[in-house]
Amino acid sequence: MNTELKKRMIELIKKNRISSVEVADALGKSGVIDGPKSLVKGKFVVGEVQYIFGHSESNWPIHEQGKDIKDGGILFVDTFDCGNKAAFGDIVSKYFILYKSIDGIVVNGLLRDVHTLTKESYAMWCTGVTPLGCYNKEVTLTKEIKEASDKRREYLEGGIMVCDDSGCTLISKNLITEEVYKKLDFIELQEDIWFYCIDTLKWSTYKTICEKAYLKERNVLPETIRKRMEEFEL
Repeated sequence: MNTELKKRMIELIKKNRISSVEVADALGKSGVIDGPKSLVKGKFVVGEVQYIFGHSESNWPIHEQGKDIKDGGILFVDTFDCGNKAAFGDIVSKYFILYKSIDGIVVNGLLRDVHTLTKESYAMWCTGVTPLGCYNKEVTLTKEIKEASDKRREYLEGGIMVCDDSGCTLISKNLITEEVYKKLDFIELQEDIWFYCIDTLKWSTYKTICEKAYLKERNVLPETIRKRMEEFEL
């Protein structure tokens, strides 16, 4: 994988604050991670994904795997067979965010100690909340859970994830390409054009988004936008 391209893509998204919505559009309406919702509103994070998981109503594996994660990026925490129990709460979250410098945590499962997590304004996403936590006990990794977690790790880890109030969108490893980079760059230009046509020119959304009348009436657009359009051969 092109590490330099991954860095450029993350910087492009961060600099232009390209949303999870825009990324999903750039990926052809794909890449959205179903389930996790923002715990604290107004957060925006992007970074390379690291993957760990808990299972069998225990967060022992999360503690065990968590000690070896590298600093920074997005930490994705999966849960298998944890029922109605939270993966973890404030202590584990603080460890990852403050002491491992994780930019954001996405939990495919429940969280607890939400009063503290929201007070500290941690950038976190989860499927729900509960006062009930997982047990802290050593558990046996079954063949079924290993196969499921290996499959999820292969899909998620090393990709780029964008998380905000709309949800979480993944650019998987195989999509970290120059073509997708160009699509992300184009999405930003398209948004600029649409907002200019609607806000400044007072065009309808139909004329702007469906008819794309600006392609025939280029002169109504500012010169800076027209030059950018030329870069994309529009």
